[in-house]
Amino acid sequence: MDAGGGFIAANGPLYLLHEGQAVKVGFRVEPRHCNPMGVCHGGMLASFCDMLLPLSVHRKSAEVGQRFLPTVSLQLDYLAPVPLGAWVEGECEVLKVTRTMVFAQGLVRADGATAVRCSGVFKIGPKFGDDAR
Repeated sequence: MDAGGGFIAANGPLYLLHEGQAVKVGFRVEPRHCNPMGVCHGGMLASFCDMLLPLSVHRKSAEVGQRFLPTVSLQLDYLAPVPLGAWVEGECEVLKVTRTMVFAQGLVRADGATAVRCSGVFKIGPKFGDDAR
């Protein structure tokens, strides 16, 4: 998928499955994603979660589907290491959309095993293509 600008272009690719209300985002752990211990770096998993939540919200909420959702707060719980070569896949639940904010949570699995729990708060920004200044 094309999303996230140059950062995800350099650190991706990310893959998206959107069928009905089911939205999954994933990536394959490569050596460049790993820390010195040979497992996926926590920063890569945090970046993945920071993309998973708003990208999923865009597809699950017609109210904010075409709006930029900058991150206000992102919380992660690392539950298990993610090894080199693992398929990492996340799913998100939209908890609440207010006039100005979106609240969401998700689970990230590595080869089917739960690895990260995440939640985030996102500000409802301008429509894509609008001048954000």
